[in-house]
Amino acid sequence: MFPHRTAGPPAGRRGKYAVLVLWLVLLSVAGPLAVKLGEAQDNSTLGALPAGVESSRAAQRVEAAFPDSRRQLAIAVYVRDGGLTAADRARADADRAAFAGYAEGGVVSPPVPSADGRALLFSLPVSVDEDRRAEVVSAMKERLAEDVPSGLRTALTGDAAAESDVFDAFGGMDGALLLATAVTVALLLLVTYRSPVLWLVPLIAVGVANQLAAGTVYLLARHAGLAVDFQSQTILTVLVFGVGVDYALLLIARYREELRRHADRHAAMATALRRSYSAICASAATVALGLLCLLAADLPATRGLGPVGAVGIVAALLAMTTLLPALLVLLGRWVFWPFVPRYAPGADADDRAADHGVWRRIAGPVGRRPRLVWVGTTAALLVLTLGIGNLSLGLPDDESFTTEVGSVTGQRLIADHYPGGSAAPVEVVAAADAADRVVAAVGRVPGVSDVNEPQRSADGRWVRVTTVLTDAPDSAAARDTVTRLRDAVHAVPGAEALVGGRTAMLIDERRTVDRDNRVVIPLVLAVVLVILVLLLRALVAPLLLMASVILTYAAAMGAAGLLLGALGHPHLFVGIPLQAFLFLVALGVDYTIFLMTRAREETALIGHRAGVLRALTVTGGVITSAGVVLAATFGALLVLPLVPSVQTGVIVGVGILLDTFLVRSLLIPALTLDLGVRTWWPGRLAHRPAGREQGAPLNASGRERAPV
Repeated sequence: MFPHRTAGPPAGRRGKYAVLVLWLVLLSVAGPLAVKLGEAQDNSTLGALPAGVESSRAAQRVEAAFPDSRRQLAIAVYVRDGGLTAADRARADADRAAFAGYAEGGVVSPPVPSADGRALLFSLPVSVDEDRRAEVVSAMKERLAEDVPSGLRTALTGDAAAESDVFDAFGGMDGALLLATAVTVALLLLVTYRSPVLWLVPLIAVGVANQLAAGTVYLLARHAGLAVDFQSQTILTVLVFGVGVDYALLLIARYREELRRHADRHAAMATALRRSYSAICASAATVALGLLCLLAADLPATRGLGPVGAVGIVAALLAMTTLLPALLVLLGRWVFWPFVPRYAPGADADDRAADHGVWRRIAGPVGRRPRLVWVGTTAALLVLTLGIGNLSLGLPDDESFTTEVGSVTGQRLIADHYPGGSAAPVEVVAAADAADRVVAAVGRVPGVSDVNEPQRSADGRWVRVTTVLTDAPDSAAARDTVTRLRDAVHAVPGAEALVGGRTAMLIDERRTVDRDNRVVIPLVLAVVLVILVLLLRALVAPLLLMASVILTYAAAMGAAGLLLGALGHPHLFVGIPLQAFLFLVALGVDYTIFLMTRAREETALIGHRAGVLRALTVTGGVITSAGVVLAATFGALLVLPLVPSVQTGVIVGVGILLDTFLVRSLLIPALTLDLGVRTWWPGRLAHRPAGREQGAPLNASGRERAPV
């Protein structure tokens, strides 16, 4: 069998050296490439929408007809609460003159004073070239911050400034996230193993896996068109560390068991690999294929996350099933010091649960009152789902950062002194022959504050009508206005009108996400269910596990609603529910995979009831440790300054902890005990004779032997 062949080289007397040499070669190649991953980032997909939605088609038409429109705008804002002074206006005029050197084509708009006389703004187009744009925006920020008259507030906003703020916020964050993740994992491993040496081995292996994953993603981005942005690169690091350490904990726990049963550590590792390989591979397949389901999404940022994350899972799987075993066998038993597992002849006949006192005591009540336990646990999870009411979908632009940034400050200043949509006008592009009728239709739409004169394209075919809304561009009222606006201009005969701009993009983004949820979520559930059926060779158990992860997801959203409300971030970015669902289903089912594969193994030996309780007892400690580690690695996302990252970290972290401490420890074992051997229907284990169910195990020849 494949697992038996795979277990050979890493656990072999000579094979372990070949494996280590191979990984040294891989690291020497992947390491330099991993450092370059940031150069391969393409962050344009983060705010992009499918080409077929109306706002994208409007942008494409505007870009073709009005080439200058490709340039992002920077908007300088000046506000004095007591009213602008002559010195304030002189400062703004001086800045306008200076900024002309930064503007593409040297064009800076005239100053636009507010009706209350307290504010003034002007805008300028910034270079299409990303590197040049970054330099220009930085220079403008510095000038606006220098020698500001007392009492005058200044800010730079607009698309160009918002993009700059994102890049500034993430400057150096890749290293900070990696450090935070590594330190968190190291501390948890140190506490778990209580060994001054052992914790280093899985940490080294997962670090190498991270380098391999990053180097592979870089090559795929450069030569195979794989889209990678800072979001997917961030998730890549978290996934490799979290999942890789999970696999390490499972393998090391099984290796420790086998060291007591084998005098030869090579034989112990070979046995540990064979017995854990199926569960680890099923876990990796579940997560990787679940991530690849994101390829069915229409939203580019969501779709690009799938293959990048899948590469990380494969890298973690390879490292933890080859490099880690080779290192452990090479180092010998002393790596477990001071709790070195010694070979004990006859240990195979001992009770394997004897060394797990805490979890043996937890298994007792579960075994005595299983129905009470699973009903009570289910009720607790259902109560937590009530917290979903604290959440709402749609993250306002001014709440996207965890700290105040200039572009957000500028948006708020504009909103205080100008019509709400001034910072992000709506763009209507239509046939030139219908310009007057389109302008009239736009002007009649409730919620429109101002309609500018149509701008005709150079070829005379199209006109662009810039429209300012009464409400803020990311508000529900603005979305309603744009929906009415679309209906109005679409009804103009021969206009071929399209509506674009920030608010139109938000409408199309939400529709795209709704479509992705309807397609991807059932696809993920189907993929995970198929893997579980193949792994457990049953139907009832996989269906129970799927129901449990769905309940866990709902409870995690509810619990996160309470936490995010307390943190001040209850408005979810529209892509968060789908991403959180994927991570919690694909990653959360890992722990039940570890539990149920061991339960199936033990059930075949000692019967269903005894097998489930033993599986709970012997896997309890390692799976709990794995869950805490994985939750902590996602918790490292909280160091990032973007609210969507914080929301992902909180929801997934809470969900994993719920799965670890309630679902996998109480709900699933209690439910399977209450159902009895029907759990394994229609597989072979569901048809065990009644006598066999009392715990009489089988020996290798199939005859009963003394209970373990």
